Amino acid sequence: MACILHIETATDVCSVALAEAGQVLAWREEQFQHHNDHSRNLTLFVQECLGKAGKTLEELKAVAVSSGPGSYSSLRVGTSVAKGICYALDIPLIGIDTLQALALAAQRAMPIDGALYIPMIDARRMEVYYRIFDDTNSALTEAGNLVLTEDAFSKYFSEGKTLVFTGNGAQKAQQLRSHPKARFADLQTSARHLVELTFLKYQNQQFEDLAYFAPFYLKPPNITTPRKRAF
Repeated sequence: MACILHIETATDVCSVALAEAGQVLAWREEQFQHHNDHSRNLTLFVQECLGKAGKTLEELKAVAVSSGPGSYSSLRVGTSVAKGICYALDIPLIGIDTLQALALAAQRAMPIDGALYIPMIDARRMEVYYRIFDDTNSALTEAGNLVLTEDAFSKYFSEGKTLVFTGNGAQKAQQLRSHPKARFADLQTSARHLVELTFLKYQNQQFEDLAYFAPFYLKPPNITTPRKRAF
């Protein structure tokens, strides 16, 4: 059976999971206030998971990484570590859509026939990255960024749809909690959420081009320049 390493760093959660045949063997994750903590802890989490599962790095058959959208800096950390391991061991890289993985986790946690699943990732201020999926995990929209307002999803509510919101960005949709058709699945990004989609891609040999793979940032990094001093 193929032993696959999963890495999720799209948000402030740094998460690693080890799985075989779609079953989690070990996992380690922690939420950090500063994204540079990901770079200090990610490889330690990898080693910890391997130790818990009684595996060695050389036993890995592939590495899966959350491909975004999400934090620019955090996604770069996860991608760099994943690609480094793949290059060193000459094994394939599997990219997993962060929002699709969150949507699937919400569907497993809160199955509702005909519902729409809307994973959200915090994108600063009142903005979120989001995408809409049906109850079979098929995407109905492209990934986008949205400033949340009370009528942001009125079109779907007016059609009588039940909407299931999830992810750390869903905290910004509190004004929708009173709607009778709104549901909230309290889930965060996690490497464990990548496992099911990764297993399918591995079976179908849907691998990334190591040389050209890059995360899907959706927005450019938030870079500020220092003010010039008066003197």
